[in-house]
Amino acid sequence: MIMPENLFHDLPSSVSQELTDVLASNHSVRVQRIVSTGHCSPAGFWYDQDEHEWVVVLTGEARLSFEDTETIHLKPGDHVTIQAHRKHRVQWTKPGEPTIWLAVFYKD
Repeated sequence: MIMPENLFHDLPSSVSQELTDVLASNHSVRVQRIVSTGHCSPAGFWYDQDEHEWVVVLTGEARLSFEDTETIHLKPGDHVTIQAHRKHRVQWTKPGEPTIWLAVFYKD
């Protein structure tokens, strides 16, 4: 019997690092739930990934900065596709409540 899981269950109220759970994966796609509670990327750090990333904010809020100086503010339901090797960082996530991201990583 298959039992459903819920993206909003078992959320920490506070953690020292972002919580990342791989929900599904195979050789070309990976789906992750990411929980941030006021976390951001370390100063000077930029993600430079080999994969494309589609990400949606389910709860909370976040700001993503891109190396080309663009910054976007994400609220629940907002989603964006980040092309492979487009350098980006998490500038801010809303403190005091979990920001839940659903991220899908994939290659061409």
